[in-house]
Parts: sequence; structure tokens; C-alpha cells
Amino acid sequence: MLKNEPLSNYTFTKTGGPADLLAFPESVDEVRTLVDYVRDHQLPLTVVGNASNLIVKDGGIRGLVMILTHMKHIVVNGDTVSAAAGARIIDTSFAAGDAALSGLEFAAGIPGSVGGAVFMNAGAYGGEIKDCVQSVDVITRDGVMHTYTHDEMNFSYRHSVVQDTGEIVLAATFGLKPGDKSAIRAEMDRVNGLRAAKQPLDLPSCGSVFKRPVGHFVGPMIQQAGLQGHIVGGAQISKKHAGFIVNINHATATDYMDMIHYVQRHVKAKFDVDLEPEVRIIGAEPDPKTVVHHEGAFD
Repeated sequence: MLKNEPLSNYTFTKTGGPADLLAFPESVDEVRTLVDYVRDHQLPLTVVGNASNLIVKDGGIRGLVMILTHMKHIVVNGDTVSAAAGARIIDTSFAAGDAALSGLEFAAGIPGSVGGAVFMNAGAYGGEIKDCVQSVDVITRDGVMHTYTHDEMNFSYRHSVVQDTGEIVLAATFGLKPGDKSAIRAEMDRVNGLRAAKQPLDLPSCGSVFKRPVGHFVGPMIQQAGLQGHIVGGAQISKKHAGFIVNINHATATDYMDMIHYVQRHVKAKFDVDLEPEVRIIGAEPDPKTVVHHEGAFD
């Protein structure tokens, strides 16, 4: 277990303050032990997957942070693929493709973990996790394990029941369909080609920042508001895809938060649309004496 570990070492944005305690469980038993530990010591517990669609505030996170990326086994059994919460959804998609199973092609480029993808019902290019999840294994904050069926997960746009219950996803089983291996791989290549062409994959980012409002597209609104390329501190609205905020020069999480508020304010003023973050934002506010708000954040 690490103490006062900077979470910027693990987040895709390369930002974020320290965790009081940081652990990397490698099994369900180790997760249960850590859950018991925080309960017995009355500590807060925060669970993180691949930290790809995540902003950790500069004040860091109190208590214990559990990163699940060491739990990454993937098992193919007939028409199903079961994956531990820390497995990358990309790897799970490719495991399915290698077994000539169709249904996870849309996830071939999503950088998150299986647990994170289930937690937020991740989606891309016309597909969502809810389309193929068969069951989800979880553990409660009291250490009780149980399995949700697909319907019990109450999936909706970027939402699942575990966001409401606080339970920890341990694994998921995906029900897929037999298909042509070459066709499956071709679709995965097509999806990844689109992603590479449209998204700023060469720079640190938290992925798509905002949820898509009904009847609108986020990127074009940001472009039409004249915000693309705007810089706050070390963070920039991507010149390649306006729906992304990229770290171009040692950005802080505060830079990211200031940029999010800047975009929300200007899009609201121009379109009367309230942009809601898709990115998960966690952690404590930094000490006000140390916060730096850069010029350009409050224009």
C-alpha cells in the first residue's frame, strides 16, 4: 500500500493530487480485505479503473484509493466473454473478436476498464455496454458479493445502478453472437480508424468531456462558440476535436476544471444549452492558498 501517492502518475490527463493511501488489489479476496479494512478504520474508499475518463482534483483523495487494473483476467466460454473489472475493455473486445464473437466491436478503441465501462455504460460509434452485458458481479461497501442481471443494472445514457448504490464492480459477463472473424476485425479496424482520425490520441486527455445534450452535438457547439484552441494554463480545447480537453503544458486539474466551467458558461450564453460533464470528477478541492487560476479562464 502506497502513502501520499500522486494520482497524476495514473490518470490519463496526467493531473491529480495525492491519495492518502493507494492499493492495487489482484483478486476478489484482496478487494474484500481492503473493503473490510476501510470499514474497520472508518476511512473513505474510492474505486478507480483505468483512470481514462476521470479528473482527480488537485487536493487529492482522502482515505484509500483502490485501483483495479491488476485484476485483468478475461475468459471466453462459448458465446460469452467474462472479464475482471480491471481488464481493459479494448482487450476484452479483441478477445471476443479472436473468438469470432460479435457485439463488442464498438468498444475496440475505448481506453477504459471493464469496471469503468459498466459503471458509466460507456458507448461509442452506435454501441453501448448495455447492448451486450449479461451479468455483473459486485461487492457492497459492507463486503457482501452478489450478481446483477442485465435488467437489474438499470442502464441508461452514461448511467448504471452501481452509480447509485456505491457498489464495486468486480467482473462482467458479456453475451455475444457468433460471427465472421474477418468481418469482426474489419469493423474494429474501421472504428479505430475513425477514432484516430477524429480524436487527439497523441496528447493526454480525459476523453469526451461532456455528455451529448438531446438534439445537439457538443463539438460543433464549442466550435461555433469560437472556443476551439482556447488555452487555460496548460489545458487546451483540442484543435482536432473540440469535445476534448488536452494537456499541452503541465496542466493541473484546476486548469481542467476552469476550462470545463469556461466552456459551460460560453455554450450556455450562445445556445442556452447546459453542458453536463461526462467525465467523472472526484477528489478534494486544493488549498485555496495554492490554487492558480490562469488568465483566460473567466473571459
